[in-house]
Amino acid sequence: EKRANIYTTDLFHNTTNTIDGYSGERDVHMGVDLGGPVGSKVYAFADGVVHSAGYNSARGDYGYVVVLEHDLSSLVPATCSSIISAENENVPNTSTKIYALYGHLGKKKVEHMRPGQRVEKGGVIGYLGDATENGGWPPHVHFQLSIHAPETHDMPGVVSNVDREKSLVDYPDPRLVLGELYVDDDVLSSIRKKLFQYFQF
Repeated sequence: EKRANIYTTDLFHNTTNTIDGYSGERDVHMGVDLGGPVGSKVYAFADGVVHSAGYNSARGDYGYVVVLEHDLSSLVPATCSSIISAENENVPNTSTKIYALYGHLGKKKVEHMRPGQRVEKGGVIGYLGDATENGGWPPHVHFQLSIHAPETHDMPGVVSNVDREKSLVDYPDPRLVLGELYVDDDVLSSIRKKLFQYFQF
């Protein structure tokens, strides 16, 4: 969603700042923000492993963040064998991985997570951080999916309007795993159909 006048720090206006190939002045929010009191538990949506975890220190960034790697073949029917390449819908990509970023967390728990560490569905992977450790935001978790492995514990949670269409492919709607957070079921159904163009079942 476009969020004019929300992202005011240099992080979003420095056009030389590039995250996984995305740059420019950014105000189109990717992912879903879920608010709650500081210290609220954040859970893994499925079994997986830690891809990366760390601290993004820039003002307005994620603060403490965890990226989990999940294998789709264990989440969907066995006939799901590949993800269709975002660059060419007709070229299958043998990867069945999807990556989930949880941003704006507190230091507790995240500082002890290591790449390759196994996590279980419903396991606590962190806690909502306060403004001194979550990038300077009100307490919430930014949850985002990616069909590509990020370079590190980061994903462009906000993209430029120029990159919007590409980002909708690279970063699937989180409601596909979180469930229906909004009233309009028809919208979610439409999103699912679009994403399924990239998955073979």
